[in-house]
Amino acid sequence: MELSVIIPIYNEEGNIAKLFSRLHQVILKLNLKEVEYIFINDGSKDRSLELIKELAQREPTVKYINLSRNFGHQIAVSAGLDNSKGDAVVIIDADLQDPPELIEDLYRKLLNGNEVVYAKRRSRQGEGPMKKLTAKLFYRILRNVTSINIPVDTGDFRIIDRKIVDVLKNMPEQQKFLRGQISWIGFNQTYVEYDRDERTAGKTGYTYKKMIRLALDGITSFSNFPLKIVTVAGFVVSGISFFMILYALYSRFISKDYQPGWASLMITVLFIGGIQLIGIGIIGEYISRMSANIRKRPLYVVRENNINNKS
Repeated sequence: MELSVIIPIYNEEGNIAKLFSRLHQVILKLNLKEVEYIFINDGSKDRSLELIKELAQREPTVKYINLSRNFGHQIAVSAGLDNSKGDAVVIIDADLQDPPELIEDLYRKLLNGNEVVYAKRRSRQGEGPMKKLTAKLFYRILRNVTSINIPVDTGDFRIIDRKIVDVLKNMPEQQKFLRGQISWIGFNQTYVEYDRDERTAGKTGYTYKKMIRLALDGITSFSNFPLKIVTVAGFVVSGISFFMILYALYSRFISKDYQPGWASLMITVLFIGGIQLIGIGIIGEYISRMSANIRKRPLYVVRENNINNKS
């Protein structure tokens, strides 16, 4: 198998036919003999699975994996990677914001000695100012606080070599952040720039809640920066409290200029209590992720598929 194309699906009935048509045209230009398209239905509530099955009946190169429920975008992509057989693997979303035609450039660069070629966005069409601002801040904060160099302005749209896939399959953590894992793996990595299009049909499955969860997965999986912040904050608060104690003693016994009351006491208690709760919350987030990995539950559950030789 020369190439596998991984396509996670969540309520994309309006895009599936257009996406496959454009993908097929691109693959024809590459003159590849053996190609597979793997659609992963991640608990869609529309006709997505029905359309994928109809497509699979007409096209023998189309495979599908129907998950038992919605496990999330990163898990769906992982399911596709686990079942792919290609020497090279493309990851692309079904919303057509990432142009399938760019795969030709990605594949050419892969053949030039690279193991990872990711698509880097020059612009983002059809997205509001708030979405663009939060995305820009997220990528730059992530790059500065993590211990690895995660490229900014990139998503999961990329092509990777089989050796990268094999390493990813041996990284079974529950909180998947694939673009961070791929950066951590290393090898020769480069990029192709492009302008991201507006969504063709349907609504994005990435709500602000899911974006925040993805951001937490990225930061906690590849950085201990939040724990360092808690440590520094503890020292700062202790220092402030020490000087407040000295001031209180000076006012009480030397200057005799003080007002008895509860205001200063309440401010101090609330301030220190707030720092403690933030620290406990951050530490708890790390512990909960450790607990999820210790339980070793399956990353996903497959309801049905048409892939014979599952890996």
